[in-house]
Amino acid sequence: MKLNIIHTNDIHSHFENFARVTSLIKDYSDDQTLILDGGDFADFKSIELQGTKGLAAVKMLESAGYEALTIGNNELFNGTETLEYMAVNSSVPFISCNLLKSNGDLFEGVKSSIILHKNGLRILLTGASPDLQEFNELMGFQINDYKESIQKEIMKHQNQYDICIVLNHIGTEVDIELAEAIDEIDLILSAHDHVLYEEAKVVNGTILNSAGMYGEHVGIVEMEYTDGSLELLASSTIPTSKAMENEEIKDILASSKEEAIAHLSKPLYSVATPLWHDVIEENPLTNLIADGLKERFQCEIGIINSGIVNGGLVEFVSNKKLIEICPSPLNPTYFEIQGKHLMNALESSLDSSVCMMDGRGPGFRGKYAGRLHVSGIEVFHNGTSIISLTVNGEMFEPERWYKVASSDYLLRGSGYPDLAHNRNFSYQPDEIKDVIREYAKQDLYVKTAFKNRWFLKKLVGSNNLI
Repeated sequence: MKLNIIHTNDIHSHFENFARVTSLIKDYSDDQTLILDGGDFADFKSIELQGTKGLAAVKMLESAGYEALTIGNNELFNGTETLEYMAVNSSVPFISCNLLKSNGDLFEGVKSSIILHKNGLRILLTGASPDLQEFNELMGFQINDYKESIQKEIMKHQNQYDICIVLNHIGTEVDIELAEAIDEIDLILSAHDHVLYEEAKVVNGTILNSAGMYGEHVGIVEMEYTDGSLELLASSTIPTSKAMENEEIKDILASSKEEAIAHLSKPLYSVATPLWHDVIEENPLTNLIADGLKERFQCEIGIINSGIVNGGLVEFVSNKKLIEICPSPLNPTYFEIQGKHLMNALESSLDSSVCMMDGRGPGFRGKYAGRLHVSGIEVFHNGTSIISLTVNGEMFEPERWYKVASSDYLLRGSGYPDLAHNRNFSYQPDEIKDVIREYAKQDLYVKTAFKNRWFLKKLVGSNNLI
């Protein structure tokens, strides 16, 4: 008996590409085909998703004919209520065998596994979500061991299926280990690390494939089930760049965007003084974020990179504007760091090539890393090197451990590796865009944001400064 799989993963709301994906699905699928997604389909940087609580993604999955989706980390980033809302309202099963609420309850609408029937075959389909470690409890869920959870689902359905497919959002290297560890798995469709396989692999009799990212490719696996075993016949990952955009997906996007804009565009409050932004130059909007972070954590220093924001705020603030200028789902973060590492990071920020480098990193949705902006610090420099620093008016101490408010992006050393030398970190559950929302309406913080913290001191002669 023949069984074909068409699969995607890590679309990350690249919906124009997904319109092309859907055209290829329609071209290549038949009554012997399962259509599956490995998670991170719904990235809430998208206006269409933010304004519909994710239902735009559900409508597109349904329209394209998907039969299951594994829950990736991005399906979780907009909160557990949004995840449940999507899962409950979807005819496409949302699957995760290792995801629970923080109190141990099941998520409404989420399935630990399902059995699908295709071409006379009983197909057990399960999969796992990634462990986000300290973010799990912060965001209201817990992640159990993926290997134990998958094994549990297999044992639970023993003698009830012919083929076992694991739709996994853990990563390709881990999935190779999973194939070696659990003999009962016939096919693993990998996700999370954005790896593109040119063709499927076979490890310990288990077939593995991964379709890259952003809807740039569609994975196809052709198999045959005979006498209790599954044989790989052919596989490929097809580029989507030359495919036509599916009209129904385009219509869903257009109507969802219209609905979202109407919902998100309502002004929250006016902005009397425009908060401009720049990637390299010190600017009031990024200063405002640094000040707000410092205030939130009641600590000595606030520090944030300008690349976290894509533009300024003029006239009024709305949820739509906040999503557009600050799309990254990054969390306000506290950590402690020694002065010497902090100074190294600040000094590297004087180099425009560092500011303009690709800022990519977990959760980052901007383009450039951007210049570091600070609160509680005054930086005196000559354009390339730091001459001196003060912290809240006191002398800077290189060996002292300072209490810092920042983002989880900088905590990891993304963009500025010196900041990774930290300890005792903690997070707040909302996002950096919420810091802007909170403090841009406060006149005192807006006024303070225009006060410079970086001061250029030119050398005259050998030792004198001006």
